[in-house]
Amino acid sequence: MKMITFLVLAALLWNCAQPKQTGEDDMTIAEKVKQFAPTEIRYDHSLLNERQKKVVEKLFRAARLMDSIFLKQVYVKNTRLLRELEKDSSALGRARLTYFKIMYGPFDRLDHDKPFYGTETKPAGANFYPADMSKEEFESWLESHPQDRAAFTSEFTVIRRRGDKLVAIPYSEIYRDELTEAAGLLREAAEYADNPSLKKYLLSRAEAFLSNDYFQSDMDWMDLKDHAIEVVIGPYEVYEDGLFNYKASFECFLTLRDPEESAKLKVFASYLNDMERHLPIDDKYKNFNRGGESPIVVVQEIYAAGDARANIQTLAFNLPNDERVREAKGSKKVMLKNIHEAKFKQLLRPIAERVIEKDEAVWVTFDGFFNHTLMHEMSHGIGPGKLVLNGRKTEVKNELKETYSTIEECKADVLGMYNNFYMIEKGVFRPEFEKEIWVSFLAGVFRSVRFGVNEAHGAGNAIILNYMYENGAYVYNRESDRMAVDFKRAPAVLRELANKLLMIQATGDYEGSKALIARYAGESEILKKMTAKLKDLPVDIFPVFQIEEENR
Repeated sequence: MKMITFLVLAALLWNCAQPKQTGEDDMTIAEKVKQFAPTEIRYDHSLLNERQKKVVEKLFRAARLMDSIFLKQVYVKNTRLLRELEKDSSALGRARLTYFKIMYGPFDRLDHDKPFYGTETKPAGANFYPADMSKEEFESWLESHPQDRAAFTSEFTVIRRRGDKLVAIPYSEIYRDELTEAAGLLREAAEYADNPSLKKYLLSRAEAFLSNDYFQSDMDWMDLKDHAIEVVIGPYEVYEDGLFNYKASFECFLTLRDPEESAKLKVFASYLNDMERHLPIDDKYKNFNRGGESPIVVVQEIYAAGDARANIQTLAFNLPNDERVREAKGSKKVMLKNIHEAKFKQLLRPIAERVIEKDEAVWVTFDGFFNHTLMHEMSHGIGPGKLVLNGRKTEVKNELKETYSTIEECKADVLGMYNNFYMIEKGVFRPEFEKEIWVSFLAGVFRSVRFGVNEAHGAGNAIILNYMYENGAYVYNRESDRMAVDFKRAPAVLRELANKLLMIQATGDYEGSKALIARYAGESEILKKMTAKLKDLPVDIFPVFQIEEENR
C-alpha cells in the first residue's frame, strides 16, 4: 500500500478516538487515545538490496510473534479480551481497542495501571507469577527450597502453581508455539543474510528460542559487524515484573544502520573507562570488569514490537543486560534517530515553550536532547553491576528487587548529564554546550514524568526534578509561572544525587532505594503545577509503521 493509505490509517486511528457524544465513558477513552499523536515512521528502502529486503520481511514477521508473547506476559486474560474488543464495532469499542493496543492490555500505564476496560487490578507480577502469589510466599518457598533459587529468579522462566507447589517453567516451554515459529523465521532470514555476523546471530538466536539459553546469541549480537540491518529480538527488559524485576519481557527492535551518524559517535566509546574513573564514588565501588568494546550505533527504526512498543516509545536502547556478556564485551548503545526527530518536534519543543523561562528556552535543542539520550545509554554501562556482599556473590538488580528499574533509570539520566559535562572537560563538546545540556534535560523531565511516576522512567525523572528543586538547582518563577536552571548551584546538587544513587547500587541498599523513591518519586506540587500546563499536548507519539502497511 502506498503513502495515501498510510496516512488514512493514521487518520482512522486518531478519528476513532474522537468524542461521539454517546456518554462520559466514550469521552474518557477518547481523551486517553488522544494522548498519543499518530506519527509516520518511515525507512529508506534504497539502503537495502533485494536479499536484505527479504531479511527485513522475515524479521518483521518474527517481531509480530514477540507482540503475541508480550501480550500474554502482561496479563493472563489479554488474548481473550483482545478478541472481545475486536468484535465491538461501536465508537466506544473502537476507542477501547485502540487504547488496548497502545497499552498492551486493559490497564492504563499512564495512570498507575488503573483498568480502563473492566474492573480487575493488574497483578504486580503481571503474568510471570500466579496472580494470587505474594512476595512473601515466593521468598518463603525459596527459603525452604534453596535448590529452586536459580530457576525461580531466572529472567527466562515463569512461576506457576501445580497443586500446592510452585514451579518454574522455561520460556521455551510455555511459549513453545510462538518461539518455534519465530526460530523458523530467523533461520529463513539467515538464508538471505549475506553478512556472516548477522547470519551467525540470527541462527544462534533461533537456537536460543528453543534452548532457553540466550548467552551465546547475546555474545553474537555484540559481534555484529559491517551490517546494514541492526536487529535485536528476544526477552530483555524486566520493567513489566513489578513484583521483583526478575522476569524479562519479549521485544524486538528492527532497524537500519546510519553509517555516517554512527561514525561520528565512535569517539564516545573510547571514553567509557574514563567515565567509570570519573564517577563520584570511592574507587573500591567502581566497575572496571565490563568489556570495553561498547559500540554506539545510530539507526532508523523500521519496526518495534512487544515491550519495545508498549505505551511510550523508546528513544534508544542499551543491551544486552546479561552481566556476563557485559564483562566480556561491554554493551551496545543503539540510538533511534527518526524517533528522536519525531519526539523533539511533536513533544519537547512544545513542552519547553510552556514551562521553561523564555530566555532559557532557546537552549532546548535537538543536539541537547539527542546527546543526553546517548550519554543516558552509555551510563547504563557503567557503575556497579555484580556485587559481593558479606562474601555472597550477587547483582545489583537482585538486591534492589522491584526498585531496581527506577533507580537504574534515574542513575542513567543523572549520569547522562554528568558525563555530558565530562565530555566538555575532555574537549569533545564545546563549552557553550553546557547550557543546552541543562535546559534540554529540564524540558525532557516534563516529557518523561507525563509517562506516569509509577513507570521506571517517569519515576526516575520525578526523583531528579524533586531533588534538584528541593536543593535549589531548579527554580520556579512565580511571576512567569515557568522554571529555570540555577547554573551555579546545579553542578554540586547533580554530583550529590549521582553519589546517592551509585552508593545505593554499590551497597545493594534495598531499604535506601525504597526510601529515596518514597520521598522523591511522587507527584510533588511543583510537578503537578508544571504538568497541568501540558494537559492538552500529546504525551507521546503513536507509531504508524510503514512496514505494517506494506505487509497488510
